[in-house]
Amino acid sequence: MVMSVVTVFAGTAVITAPPAVAEEGNGGGVPEEFTIEDPRIVESSGLQASHRHPDVYWTHNDSDYAPEIYAVDGTTGRTVATVTLTGVEFRDVEAIHLGPDGDLWVGDIGDNFDGAWPHVWIYRFPEPETLADISLAPAVYTVTWEDGPRDAEALMVHPDTGRVHLASKRRDGSGAVYIGPEEMSTEDTNVFTRYHDTNLWVTDGAFSPDGTRLVLRGYFNAEIFGWSEGEEPESLGVVNVPLQPQGESVTFTPDGRTLMFGSEGAMSRVQPVELTGRQLPESVAARDTEEGTGTATEGGSDTGTDTGPDTGVDTDDGSRAAEEGFPTRTVIAVIAATVLVVALRRLFRGAGSRRR
Repeated sequence: MVMSVVTVFAGTAVITAPPAVAEEGNGGGVPEEFTIEDPRIVESSGLQASHRHPDVYWTHNDSDYAPEIYAVDGTTGRTVATVTLTGVEFRDVEAIHLGPDGDLWVGDIGDNFDGAWPHVWIYRFPEPETLADISLAPAVYTVTWEDGPRDAEALMVHPDTGRVHLASKRRDGSGAVYIGPEEMSTEDTNVFTRYHDTNLWVTDGAFSPDGTRLVLRGYFNAEIFGWSEGEEPESLGVVNVPLQPQGESVTFTPDGRTLMFGSEGAMSRVQPVELTGRQLPESVAARDTEEGTGTATEGGSDTGTDTGPDTGVDTDDGSRAAEEGFPTRTVIAVIAATVLVVALRRLFRGAGSRRR
């Protein structure tokens, strides 16, 4: 087994992993990992695969940067278009997700002080038909939480209902997925209600293209759920997240077979993890069954993800760094480096500024 290698220089973890290998029989194979090369993108905190432009991923910076959304070519890592949002100033932008009508939703939902902001914002604009640098004015939605202000880094839009969901980020295991109104209003405040509790320290989330799966990621782990609007989500187990300096983003590929995980930092890498068994979206599993390439056993049960023996270590976000066979010292080194990087970023960011 080839192991990943982690080197720590002055508090920054540089992770070298074996490249992704495309597998046969899965409609084109697993996408290759890529590196975001644009020097402007130093804190990529959200990621969304385009369904209109093949191999293109939308991303953005975190706090206090220009209100710009970048289209990055997943085959070269180069930025191929920049969308400048006019009439808004980014405060703490953490997430981006595609809606069923082809609009992109951007969550200015972060709160580094865990409850300092009385409200947050969501921006919405149509995904451009052509890839070119443009400026446009987005729709702006003011958002509050039914149980008081909180930090959040995950925004998900269901591909069938169009309902917007947010996930709060709480280290004490009291996080939750919240659901917005059936119709979002640009005139009134949109109150999000608590829908499903989670003990993961959520840094991003995404719905599968068919809406039957929801993934929530933390820095070192992710959990995937079977999802049906209005019903209790069913946990389908963990997904082993690639070890990254500061894992902040996740998106499904348009075919629903693969999760792409991103990280903050200059020249950050976006890395694929292929789904199998019950974790595959229902439409993908059905298509595989029709084509005779499914993963069901003779007894009719899915093989799913082999949980095997628990070789992970507890992290301070309440999740498990469960990558099989990964050395404990390596995990600890990444955790220490990540904590230091986050502390330095917040120190230099200072108290921030409130938008009036």
